[in-house]
Amino acid sequence: MRVELTKFRVKEGKSRRVDEWINYIHENMDDVLLNLEGERMYVETIFREAFNNVEYLYWYSVQDERAADDDGPSAPKIDEKHIEFFDECIDKTFRPEDMTAAVTMIPYRVRKAMESAD
Repeated sequence: MRVELTKFRVKEGKSRRVDEWINYIHENMDDVLLNLEGERMYVETIFREAFNNVEYLYWYSVQDERAADDDGPSAPKIDEKHIEFFDECIDKTFRPEDMTAAVTMIPYRVRKAMESAD
């Protein structure tokens, strides 16, 4: 199981577009969840932070180790919107920061349930 947390900086003036993206995710949750299934993603969470007038997004995910090697079914429209969002809103001059997981605490029964869903 792979657990990741990555920090991205939002381009100045794009907070409203981030609001639209978050709303799009909520409104299209069925397709989003289908896409996560295809990516063998068990959990994906987006956090927002505003610090010193700069906005950041944090992506937290728990996924199957094989996820990077597997191209399961996906929802292409969702993927297109995701890429469009990144291109428009994520500051590419800021190197994404990958946090290091010091401890991962997932009860055995929950881990087993996630892994057996494959």
